[in-house]
Amino acid sequence: MELDAFQDTLQDYDLAIIGAGPVGMALALALKDSGLRIALLDGRARGAARQDPRVLALSYGTRLTLERLGVWDKISATPIASIHISQQGGLGRSLLEATEYGQDALGYVASAGAVSAALDDALLAARIPVQNYTLVHDLKPDADGITINLNDGQPLRARLAACAEGAVQTSESNPLVEHDYQQHAVICIATPTTPHGGRAWERFTPDGPLAVLPYGQDCAIVHTASPEHADQLLDDHDHAYLGRLQRHFGQRLRFSAVSDRARFPLLLRYRPNPVGARTLWLGNAAQTLHPVAGQGFNLALRDVWACAQTLLRNPGDPGQASTLAAYAQARQLDRSGTIRFTDGLVRLFSNNNPLLKHARGAGLLALDLLPGPRHFIAKRMMFGARAWP
Repeated sequence: MELDAFQDTLQDYDLAIIGAGPVGMALALALKDSGLRIALLDGRARGAARQDPRVLALSYGTRLTLERLGVWDKISATPIASIHISQQGGLGRSLLEATEYGQDALGYVASAGAVSAALDDALLAARIPVQNYTLVHDLKPDADGITINLNDGQPLRARLAACAEGAVQTSESNPLVEHDYQQHAVICIATPTTPHGGRAWERFTPDGPLAVLPYGQDCAIVHTASPEHADQLLDDHDHAYLGRLQRHFGQRLRFSAVSDRARFPLLLRYRPNPVGARTLWLGNAAQTLHPVAGQGFNLALRDVWACAQTLLRNPGDPGQASTLAAYAQARQLDRSGTIRFTDGLVRLFSNNNPLLKHARGAGLLALDLLPGPRHFIAKRMMFGARAWP
């Protein structure tokens, strides 16, 4: 069969979004009125993302994006009124407060499942279909489009493929940069003995950062440890784990109960160039960050919104090289800045070097005393490396 005749038999789209997690769903919603023919593909059953047990730290900028997508008021989120930053066994601390910036919250905490459910409900309301149980094996771009080979043996054709999750193979080289932090995150929900008051804590320890986030009346815990120590944290009975948690965290808040714990390894993995021939990468397909400062999902949603706006400003062929280059250029500062910011925090604080400990303490003290640097950090956490919405 001639190539042209073969391509005529394929399902044909302007944009194929691979992955119907929150990132892929958000992109589909952002483009729902664009006139583009969109295929949203997912390897799981419909609604699987609703079961995601993770807890997300959502920046104020992410709230604005979710409002634009029409889903924010459907998400039960706990406001973060202040963020307390300190280091274990060292002097210095800093406090960021929403009231300094005329906002009700610096950010919010919500379950990933709740965010996904709101996005999925919006897809249903907009009558945007999802092709479930659809696994993508590889992508083969050419001058006119991209062929997407699926598990059922029936390929589809698009002018642009947006990989929103997973490691999809392409016929061109776009290598990932990877760094294993040799840390695992142990996550759980803890019940405080007194109200948390909407405060989040980022506590740096030699084993890695410990985040305590307000989550309803409880607190979401992200407890970083070496792989061996993480084994112990999982094996501990609840009372023993609460003791370890309290010793790491200190006495600013005490905990009386803890949920079951889960763990996942921590890596830095990113593509220096988030675009390729007829292809772009978003979310975890573009970068996986350390959870310190809670930047991963927020960066992904900024990528999604910028991607949608770039495609809307450049009508016609969405996969043309100039459009993809414009997107990559627009995202370069924020992506590289956020990657360096989170990676630098981990490398600077996850050690017990006495000289660095004193320098870190001085830095935290200066951050608390000097409004300029404190505002810079707060705006970065609220809006990204560009420090504006």
